[in-house]
Amino acid sequence: MKIFLIGFMGSGKTHWGRQLSAKLGLPFYDLDSVIVEREHRTVADIFEESGEEYFRYQEKEMLEAIVVEMESFILSCGGGTPCFFNNIEFMKKSGKVIWLNTSVDILKQRLLKERQTRPLISEVNDEELRRYIVKKLSERRMYYQQADVTVTEENTNLEELIQLLLNDQESDRMKEEL
Repeated sequence: MKIFLIGFMGSGKTHWGRQLSAKLGLPFYDLDSVIVEREHRTVADIFEESGEEYFRYQEKEMLEAIVVEMESFILSCGGGTPCFFNNIEFMKKSGKVIWLNTSVDILKQRLLKERQTRPLISEVNDEELRRYIVKKLSERRMYYQQADVTVTEENTNLEELIQLLLNDQESDRMKEEL
């Protein structure tokens, strides 16, 4: 089973990925962490020194490598991962994509606390942050909405998340039999 968690930065992808990993007994990977390990520099440093385009290409390369090398996993993708290089289509062909759809206000609360580790918002002031989130979400929504399963992140729990995933898999199995 290959599970991809997508959603805006701060939506809880790493949190839920670790919980799903423990419950389902599947290895967990955070795509940003894999890139940081490979590059030997932080995401912020990669953006500053090599630019976003370079980072997005590394993201695509590592996404494809994980899919090829690993039989089963849970992968927390960066917020922009589904939006570049047809990554969303690749993920959907390779496994199950879950969109953690988190409200703008919750995202703002979370991101205010971790802004310095997020290169895309490190220079955005408190007043502008909400507008930035709304703008980026509107640009990315068309990619996020292609997920196999959508979860309202702040209203879910681990058991519901697993049930949604299993229900989606059962639906796929029944379609194949028809």
